[in-house]
Amino acid sequence: MPETIVALATPPGVGGIAVVRLSGEEALAVAAKVFFPRNAAKKVENAKGYTALYGQFVENGRPLDEGVALFFRAPHSYTGEDVAELSCHGGPVVAQSLIDACIAAGARPAGPGEYTRRAFLNGRIDLTQAEAVMGLIGAAGRQGAALARTALEGALAKRIGGFKQQLVALAGHLAAWVDFPEEDVPALEPAALNAVLEEVENGLEDLIRNFGAGAVLRQGVDAAIVGSPNVGKSTLLNLLAGFDRAIVTPIAGTTRDVVEQAVMLGGVRVNLRDTAGLRDTGDVVEAEGVRRSRRALEEAGLILAVFDGSLPVAEEDRQLAAACAGRPAIAIVNKSDLPQKFDPAAIAGSFAQVVTLAAGRGEGAQALGEAVRRVLGVADLDPSAPCLVSQRQYAAACQARDALAEAKGALAGGFGLDAVSVCLDDALAALCRLSGEDASDAVVEEVFSTFCVGK
Repeated sequence: MPETIVALATPPGVGGIAVVRLSGEEALAVAAKVFFPRNAAKKVENAKGYTALYGQFVENGRPLDEGVALFFRAPHSYTGEDVAELSCHGGPVVAQSLIDACIAAGARPAGPGEYTRRAFLNGRIDLTQAEAVMGLIGAAGRQGAALARTALEGALAKRIGGFKQQLVALAGHLAAWVDFPEEDVPALEPAALNAVLEEVENGLEDLIRNFGAGAVLRQGVDAAIVGSPNVGKSTLLNLLAGFDRAIVTPIAGTTRDVVEQAVMLGGVRVNLRDTAGLRDTGDVVEAEGVRRSRRALEEAGLILAVFDGSLPVAEEDRQLAAACAGRPAIAIVNKSDLPQKFDPAAIAGSFAQVVTLAAGRGEGAQALGEAVRRVLGVADLDPSAPCLVSQRQYAAACQARDALAEAKGALAGGFGLDAVSVCLDDALAALCRLSGEDASDAVVEEVFSTFCVGK
């Protein structure tokens, strides 16, 4: 019998309320030892699911606090077990005292993700939905939250389930044809077989293609603001941050270290890194700043390369453009409020987008946000569509796609339907790992190790 577990389900610290959650066969029995309804005729042990009682919490027989207890009966709860959620005042001392009282009454502390793990093990959700829980908790923006919510509602599970149904039907037909030739099982027409393989392969390819954009919406992206001294990098950072995050002066080399600030840009969480101006210098301190700038450029998931629109294109500008070629990079021609001497065409070939703005006058943030969305591939991403939400899912989808490609190759190469059947089995195994139907204990442990305690 699984032990009854307890943990704080709300963030630690001071707040209006704190919720202590119990789950397990003895959840209500434990709750009955620490919570006494105001109405003495009410008994916790008899509480029906989806009901609430007001009363008093006690510790060691002494009053602790007053609050509300919510009850959920198995299997109609988050974990699929009996659950009691005890809402007390949100002070850390009160909440911890209530947890201690529950432990003394027979519960044990829950581990990271143990509630969601129990929901998975009890068949309430599959592994893709379990991973979506942390995606929803950690979402960096509205669209990222929408993607995680879609996965939590089972959209990805349904999509993968549809793929498996198609492949199971094929595998069953092929197995019968190979293993029972005396039964006159009709052979699959190569064209019909190839059509199904291609349909599922294309569906998986769509999921794989959108994984990077989905990850950006869920987790955000690290962006480096780079350029020569005095092109307006720090002014741009301040514009996007909405306050004076970086020091701005007319003196070249003012920024000597990397200054970081997280902002929402085009609906994407962007972790901006304002860097020292790229130039040769004999100043030891500034040289170290330049070295860090170049490293930030190399490591960035998004490059915002800033150029001074009031000056002609310089050799340093061409070198920066060359360093950005083939990368997710946006050229920002700044100081558009001044007479323009910069020719964007000279560097445009190295960038996915070119944006003109006047950071000093607070103009252009919206256009830059739209360019960020296009460069990162999130502009056309449908948050209501199924989406892979973890690297584990991505790897399994790639394995399934590759196995289907091998099946098509075996069919085209005339290797026989038995070879196709082997490849189909590999694809099905990968899809089962993706959904968690055939997940090893190590995989399950890896998934839930990333969860917070209380969820």
